[in-house]
Amino acid sequence: MDISTFDDLLQAARGQPEPQRLLFVFAGVELPDDATPAQRERFEAGQGGALHPLMCVDKRPDELASFATLADEASQFGPQPWGIVFAAALSGKGKRAPTSEEAEEPLQRMVEAIKRGEHGGYIPFDTQGHTVQIG
Repeated sequence: MDISTFDDLLQAARGQPEPQRLLFVFAGVELPDDATPAQRERFEAGQGGALHPLMCVDKRPDELASFATLADEASQFGPQPWGIVFAAALSGKGKRAPTSEEAEEPLQRMVEAIKRGEHGGYIPFDTQGHTVQIG
């Protein structure tokens, strides 16, 4: 399945043979202090910048009706605006979805990977719920 929107992700997660838990890391986009004039110009045009994780959460697919539900919840928890949310899925076993406790370690590894700029294994969505190409 081609995932180009958050709704595609929800549909894919709900259609898996084993129950899923979705992992999300919300990241802000900022301009580094040592940015060049060209980098500053690109940033002002809405491109480039450095990603930094702001908050993370895990959810079962049935806990989310849509991207708007997730975005609304995220807006209640952080004063800083986020620019991208990275998503991953954790598969259950024996028809049982992973618990939030079981998702904690993978979620923290995800946060650390994004801090290092290693986000290739995750699906990034913009603030409208559309996938974005990074890099």
